[in-house]
Amino acid sequence: MIRKLRLGVLYLAAGLCANAAVGQDLSGYLTGEMRGLVLHEAPVAASSLPYLREDETEGALADYAGRHVVLNFWATWCAPCREEMPSLQNLQTALGGEDFAVVTLATGRNPPQAIRRFFEEIGVETLPQHRDINQQIAREMGVFGLPITVILNPQGQEIARLRGDAHWDSPEAIALIEALLAGG
Repeated sequence: MIRKLRLGVLYLAAGLCANAAVGQDLSGYLTGEMRGLVLHEAPVAASSLPYLREDETEGALADYAGRHVVLNFWATWCAPCREEMPSLQNLQTALGGEDFAVVTLATGRNPPQAIRRFFEEIGVETLPQHRDINQQIAREMGVFGLPITVILNPQGQEIARLRGDAHWDSPEAIALIEALLAGG
């Protein structure tokens, strides 16, 4: 009980200190499904370990430097991931470009053919099919459970995290991302 209370206080404090994480007040945007988003007091370095792209070449999160990134850790066997993924595609369609990208990273045992089938079954056509084969990126970034979505600033640092699935194409999510983009 005391441990849960401590964790609750920690998350509340993290939420109240959110302004320092991104240099702007986003507290008004933490409504609806985005109220579970925890903004960090200070940016946290993201992993520099490589992942595999769909074509089997190596990539890194640093490839997205200069952009805000919504990075989604998921797996083909994850039912909430199946629900969430179309909204991530819609977010990419709505806001993706030079300043913003949605990046999906299948973590664990997710064979390429299973990822392709997963995307085909749910109608996702525009998101990357990156793989974190040995869960090394997920482990380094403290991803325990799926889905987990983190927001990276243009310097490649984690500034926020959401545990569980969300509708990333909801008005609240769109408004939050637009506020981030407007703030630099």
